[in-house]
Amino acid sequence: MASSLKGFEHLEIQLEEIKLATNNFNEENIIGHGGFGKVYKGELSHSHSEGKSLVALKRLDRKHGQGAAEIHKEIRMLSCYRHENIVSLLGFSSGQDEMILVYEYASRGSLDGHLKDVTLNWTQRIKICLDAAKGLSYLHDPKETYQRLIHCDIKSANILIDKNFNAKVADFGLSKIGPAKQHNSILVTDILGTHGYCDPVFMETYTLTKESDVYSFGVVLFEILCGRLCFTHGNHHFKVHVPSWKKAYEDNILKDIILKDLMQQMDPTSLKTFAGIAYQCLNKLREERPSMSLVVEKLESALNFQELYEFKSLKVYQKMLNAADPPLKCNSMKELKAILSTGFLIKGDKTVIS
Repeated sequence: MASSLKGFEHLEIQLEEIKLATNNFNEENIIGHGGFGKVYKGELSHSHSEGKSLVALKRLDRKHGQGAAEIHKEIRMLSCYRHENIVSLLGFSSGQDEMILVYEYASRGSLDGHLKDVTLNWTQRIKICLDAAKGLSYLHDPKETYQRLIHCDIKSANILIDKNFNAKVADFGLSKIGPAKQHNSILVTDILGTHGYCDPVFMETYTLTKESDVYSFGVVLFEILCGRLCFTHGNHHFKVHVPSWKKAYEDNILKDIILKDLMQQMDPTSLKTFAGIAYQCLNKLREERPSMSLVVEKLESALNFQELYEFKSLKVYQKMLNAADPPLKCNSMKELKAILSTGFLIKGDKTVIS
């Protein structure tokens, strides 16, 4: 084992067990790719479970950009920083020229694969953003004695979603650590992150602060709103949509960029609160960007407004549902939408399904 991993022996998993879990890294078990190589799924025993459980296994391919140093860093960081909205490291395998990380399995994959999904409703979208914001807020200002962690590569592809639509921040290979007690921690580094999500100040000055993550998270918030990635590319052309999104907000024409079918679900105050904090995250000046704790607060408000709006909508229709022949029961907005999609006929004082 590399000397940099001493102290983490309890997390080591034998390579033979991993080969068995992935059917010797069979292509059929691949669930993702990244700057490190391929991600596989498989059933494996580890220190966090009794018996075997489904896990995700990240296998380093040294032909890609990231190397052993980034993998070692991720092991050290995820062993210290634990939060319900940060992906859990379950173990690793090192040896025979292999380096593999084992994580909890997020059955719904990464957020970027859900942006265009019209069945992912506005309430679920806010909750996903709120979860990710809580994880990032914890990293920026940990309650324990740990130092502040700047993620450096916040994007929708690095936010994972489990079977219950809970979101977790992932991929810490590029992360940097700064003093937690200082109001402003400034780090000088080489270019990091993904084009389209990167803090413009970082791109100009090579200096990182926690507000660099805030900018990237603002981009993700707009992706959730617009139902698309922040960039398009093809035919040797790369276009970033963030400037046009900011202008749509400034010109009060958000309806022109919001994902089709979302607008009709939205409480206006929920949208205003969500879009307002997303825009604030994208401020050119770092000192004008909100803290992640404020982002959490605003997203909680946006969620509360939306849930109150849905509750009121439910009550408005409840009288009509009670008058149906036979009476209809409805306990959630999801059930209500299913009922409404069937249509109604009014017959005297009776409401019946058409």
